[in-house]
Amino acid sequence: MGCVARPVSPPTIRLEQMQMSVTAELLANNERYAADFRGPLPLPPAKRIAVVACMDARLDVYRILGLNEGEAHVIRNAGGVVTDDAIRSLAISQRLLGTREILLVHHTDCGMLTFTDDEFRDGIQRETGIKPPWAAEAFDDLETDVRQSIARIRSSPFVPHTDQVTGTIFDVASGKLLRVD
Repeated sequence: MGCVARPVSPPTIRLEQMQMSVTAELLANNERYAADFRGPLPLPPAKRIAVVACMDARLDVYRILGLNEGEAHVIRNAGGVVTDDAIRSLAISQRLLGTREILLVHHTDCGMLTFTDDEFRDGIQRETGIKPPWAAEAFDDLETDVRQSIARIRSSPFVPHTDQVTGTIFDVASGKLLRVD
């Protein structure tokens, strides 16, 4: 009798196992990093700048801007949107740690362009039975959102130094930053 090949199923890996394996890899990476660590660095950022950027994994903010450790505060969230929490971080950065400039980094092909706040909230509510009290802050135009984020910073009584706020859009295809005026 001939053998009949049966398809082989790939091993089942639970999400927790994948996360732990990535976490283990990252912890091992840290061991190598710590071996050559040049710390401790001063607490205030050397260049006295805070950067608000999208959390997108394609954006290596330090490389994009040519920054080294200890030179800037980098505040990241979905979309690089200036939210109340971003304002909180900027207030601490300026009032307690001496930053004076703010640079915003949005980017092309952003996931925040792909949905609306209502769609996102409604989906979470259907799944959990609870409507989130916060807005996702999705947007449909990059330049408009950069300008809105600049306006939020400039109008905040909590951020004292707003004369040097610059908005940019990072082009994920070319690697270039485009200034938004």
